[in-house]
Amino acid sequence: MSSFILVTGGTGYIGSHTTVALQQAGHQVLILDNLSNSSVSVLDAIAAISGQRPDFIEGDIRDATVLARVFCDYRIDAVMHFAGLKAVGESVQFPLRYYDNNVHGSLQLLSAMQTANVRTFIFSSSATVYGDPQFLPLTEDHPLSSTNPYGHSKLMVEEILANLYQSEDYWRIARLRYFNPVGAHSSGLIGEAPQGIPNNLMPFVAQVATGTREHLQVFGNDYDTPDGTGVRDYIHVQDLADGHVAALKHCLNSASELLTVNLGTGIGYSVLEMVKAFERTSDTSIAYKIAPRRPGDIAACWADTLLAEQTLGWKAQKGIQEMCDDAWRWQRHFASREKP
Repeated sequence: MSSFILVTGGTGYIGSHTTVALQQAGHQVLILDNLSNSSVSVLDAIAAISGQRPDFIEGDIRDATVLARVFCDYRIDAVMHFAGLKAVGESVQFPLRYYDNNVHGSLQLLSAMQTANVRTFIFSSSATVYGDPQFLPLTEDHPLSSTNPYGHSKLMVEEILANLYQSEDYWRIARLRYFNPVGAHSSGLIGEAPQGIPNNLMPFVAQVATGTREHLQVFGNDYDTPDGTGVRDYIHVQDLADGHVAALKHCLNSASELLTVNLGTGIGYSVLEMVKAFERTSDTSIAYKIAPRRPGDIAACWADTLLAEQTLGWKAQKGIQEMCDDAWRWQRHFASREKP
């Protein structure tokens, strides 16, 4: 029986790019996704890029019956877990939804892995577990806290994974703390396609550039930053996907591991700097209005990337202009498909 990497949430934004990167590294991929924030058509796009269509099961990580069938029918070598809700503002509004999906769902998945004796797990965590930064850049040993239910849900799963490793130290676990994924695949075939109003900066800016939306809302211009707007470490989604492949290789070559590592660029850009970069790419003026700060947001954060370089041999390669160029290429392609 062939072996697979199980990718939960694999038709989503980061999961789809990582699926492509895994296939290009020689792995077979099985995607499990409930399609709550993605489309099955992504499978066609993945196949067009990689030349290989991943196996796919529509199902929810909270469904123990579905998980049992997955691990019974497939030989799984490792699990990459992307099936999480991820919007800070939405988590403040709907905290129970976030704890149910992100925490309960992860527990169901880990229990199914334990039963099936699959012990290699790559977890999609977040820099939000650092809370309001006490110092910058953020190193992996920065004190942990959370300013919103989304971040708390990630922190809870990180703690569960640490407890699991302490009780059964033959697990190989990587907790990957993302900063701010942006951009799209350079082919223009896959990218971020949020349903409804985008929660993240780049797709909103791109929709303003295409005329889909009238203006961008900039949440707060009174932060203690150079231009008053929030500063973030934006990382190209293909770099992020390559980081997952590097983490998987590292874990598969380890007898046991509890690895915690930042995936970022180590460079912070403000909201207005990103807007200006996208204006250069799109040759379009991006209209924006200042709005009040969002609950749970912080002024600035960017990564210390030294551990990722030393441990995984991985470093982000793409800069701000490539992030904008690829996002714009994707947005034009996606927008053209969506027009009646």
